[in-house]
Amino acid sequence: MIEVGDLRKTFTVYRHVGRLRRERRRVTAVDGISFSVERGEMVGYIGPNGAGKSTTIKMLTGILVPSSGRLLVAGLAPARRRTELARRIGVVFGNRSQLWWDLPLRDSFELLRHIYRVPAADHRRRTAELRELLDLEPFLDTPVRQLSLGQRMRGELTAALLHAPDLLFLDEPTVGLDIVSKARVREFLADLNRKGGVTVLLTTHDLSDIERLCPRMLIIDKGRVLYDGGTAEIATRFGAERTLVVDLTETRAPLRLARAAVVRTDGPRQWIRFRSEETTAAALISAITEQAQLVDLSIEEPDIEEVVRRVYTGEAVLT
Repeated sequence: MIEVGDLRKTFTVYRHVGRLRRERRRVTAVDGISFSVERGEMVGYIGPNGAGKSTTIKMLTGILVPSSGRLLVAGLAPARRRTELARRIGVVFGNRSQLWWDLPLRDSFELLRHIYRVPAADHRRRTAELRELLDLEPFLDTPVRQLSLGQRMRGELTAALLHAPDLLFLDEPTVGLDIVSKARVREFLADLNRKGGVTVLLTTHDLSDIERLCPRMLIIDKGRVLYDGGTAEIATRFGAERTLVVDLTETRAPLRLARAAVVRTDGPRQWIRFRSEETTAAALISAITEQAQLVDLSIEEPDIEEVVRRVYTGEAVLT
């Protein structure tokens, strides 16, 4: 569905030097990215601000022309066949709207039907399905400007899917949503991919979206791909540190343990950090029971946000 080979994008920028002169320089936003996405995949595409994510998405959707490299989306060159590609893809940007601000949601959907030239019968069927799945009925006749953020995002998703695209680009689709709205959007996207077979490329700063939705993750920084692999695997591969949380019968000084360290205490509860390649939870529990009476315990697995932070800062080296 997506084929990217040695993709590059550079911009010319100017900055003032003194009062009358300007200096021109070249900035590389995307620096030789290569990856592919198969039909039906759901892939997370993440990175810090300025990493090149938005520039990549704009090239994939035909908004920007690559400086060099190979790029095909649904078998089409996006910049050269942008109109044809628009009928094959859907796009949702969390900070941009494709709905008409002063019109009721229902009218926005009708206008989009004409823009994408969707047959009336197909439009009615598709709208009815999405109205039920996303619970749109209570606010279909409400002007878009009066909708809550969660309602508007459900409207944006509907607008992006009315023409039955093969590929959906999502940029921060849950930004600013409350817990209930976020859960509803996530559930809808998972069903859309699983049952409808829609390919999804998800760009977000909310790593919990990636964990819950995307089996595969691409990490990009400084215009280059740092990691391309399983979302669950990255925590295992680069998050060797785990935390054993123990509740003791009484408050006491931090436990002394070989190949592990107490990083926090709160009354009788202690948090013990250890590395999987150096020791095991079972060995630690055995050592703890020799020093104190144990009431309860749990293990905290590596947090993917912390793992990704370590990748960005170079603490976890990708090979």
